[in-house]
Amino acid sequence: MLQLADIQAAATRLQGQVLDTPCVESRTLSQIAGCQVFLKFENLQYTASFKERGACNKLAQLSADERARGVVAMSAGNHAQGVAYHAQRLGLRAVIVMPRFTPGVKVERTRGFGAEVVLHGDALDEARAHARALAQQQGLVFVHPYDDEAIVAGQGTVALEMLREVPDLDTLVIAVGGGGLIGGMATVAKALKPGIRVVGVQTERFPGMYNAIKGTHLPMGSSTIAEGIAVGSPGEITQAIVRERVDDLLLVDEGDIEQAIVMLLEIEKTLVEGAGAAGLAALLKHPAQFAGQKVGLVLCGGNIDPLLLASIIERGMVRAGRLARIQVNARDVPGNLARITSVVAEAGANIDEVHHQRAFTLLAAQNVAIELVLQTRGREHVQQVIEALRAAGFDTQLM
Repeated sequence: MLQLADIQAAATRLQGQVLDTPCVESRTLSQIAGCQVFLKFENLQYTASFKERGACNKLAQLSADERARGVVAMSAGNHAQGVAYHAQRLGLRAVIVMPRFTPGVKVERTRGFGAEVVLHGDALDEARAHARALAQQQGLVFVHPYDDEAIVAGQGTVALEMLREVPDLDTLVIAVGGGGLIGGMATVAKALKPGIRVVGVQTERFPGMYNAIKGTHLPMGSSTIAEGIAVGSPGEITQAIVRERVDDLLLVDEGDIEQAIVMLLEIEKTLVEGAGAAGLAALLKHPAQFAGQKVGLVLCGGNIDPLLLASIIERGMVRAGRLARIQVNARDVPGNLARITSVVAEAGANIDEVHHQRAFTLLAAQNVAIELVLQTRGREHVQQVIEALRAAGFDTQLM
């Protein structure tokens, strides 16, 4: 099984090839979560993900013959970019197989690093099978995203850096897909500090490692905003490490992850993808498990589709009450809409959308249902706007 010395050797190979990213405390998140939160900004890597650590470590150890043949990998995006970038840097041919529905930003960035991108299948398992077939047909070296000791050793260097910066961490909270990152980090953590707690986080829609370790049979979903950890089958190498060196696995849902993405954007001014927010999502969902501890989180990736991000931000505003939809029932007479908008303005809210509903309503024929989408300061402010409209004689309710 992988040992600390393997990861220390990987760290030597990676010197000058990947960024030693900052690991700093977030005072605001610490106050919110009820524990001291330290963030490892792996989203600042050149490819915006920790994945290039493992890729670089693997490619650096290829023989001359293997380098001449080139490499093939399958990935939903971050491993793809890591392999493509370091293959380009080392002058190797790289073929990357990605599921057909991989976010466009990840596909284009991978191509931008000089890789040949093949879109195949609807899930990682199908892409993996195709990548292995290409490896056999074309003599390429298959670079697995997580079930490879060289890959896991590279990812483990994250923990070396974190514990060097903050040696008194009590707990590490790490997103889990196939298990490469947590496998490497747990190996380092338990070797350097046996009493440290290592906790993995998976999305409820893809609880592959959770099922394997805990013996549960939770159903697998078809999609998640955390596509970087949407892995159906955890690795055999990584599963053995997790079973021996990881203390617990937690599940978070889509709403938890969305909330964490928005909080990191607003509070830390840093952009993460769904997988990168999983650790913070676990702190927010299971606060009692981390109360009063020094907790290290890995912001493991920042490659998120801009349209998905826009949707997440808007939904986050709705959850926070900063974007609200109300219905005002009024007489359908000239001037009433002006009165309603005037009351809303005086209450300090901004109108985002207005929709008159005359046909699809049970109101009397001479009445109209006016739906307003408002930008507000929060839930209390929404209630103040509703009360102001009611005081002005308008039947109003939150939708």
